[in-house]
Amino acid sequence: MTNPDPCAAEAPAPDILVDAATLDTVLVTMAAELAAVLARREMSNPLMIGIHTGGVWVAERLHALLGLTQPLGHLDISFYRDDFTRIGIHPQVRPSSLPVSIDNRHLIVVDDVLQSGRTIRAALNVLFDYGRPATVLLATLAERAGRELPIAPDVVGVRPPFARAHQIKLLGPQPLQLVRKAGS
Repeated sequence: MTNPDPCAAEAPAPDILVDAATLDTVLVTMAAELAAVLARREMSNPLMIGIHTGGVWVAERLHALLGLTQPLGHLDISFYRDDFTRIGIHPQVRPSSLPVSIDNRHLIVVDDVLQSGRTIRAALNVLFDYGRPATVLLATLAERAGRELPIAPDVVGVRPPFARAHQIKLLGPQPLQLVRKAGS
């Protein structure tokens, strides 16, 4: 056992915005809202696709709550991002998996946090490389100010208000928690 270095700088612990129990309730509400949107728009048998990583965690929960029969899709947007200068040129790449053709399909794209809209723009670019969907719905666990592109979610779990100097991050997969941390 080693003694902790009292001189070492510790990163501040993130503030929990939404705890696991509350997130479970939020996800149930989101699933009900998605079901209502699907029924209102007469969209049957949609394909749900989560954006790596947090979007996949949220999509897994929504997929189960909605009882969807198609396998869940996973989407990696690493090579479609337009902000390599901010995040670095060595992205953490994960495989995309679209279990069925997306041509003429109703899609539900799920992400954890919507802020600028750039992640969703990249996801749409990836999807259109795979085919042409009939419709694309967007569900995000959290939405915050800072939109740079005209992209809006169809279903949102929470809209936490706070300064632009802070970021929202989803921790998970077990348990899921939304945290606030100081921006970089």
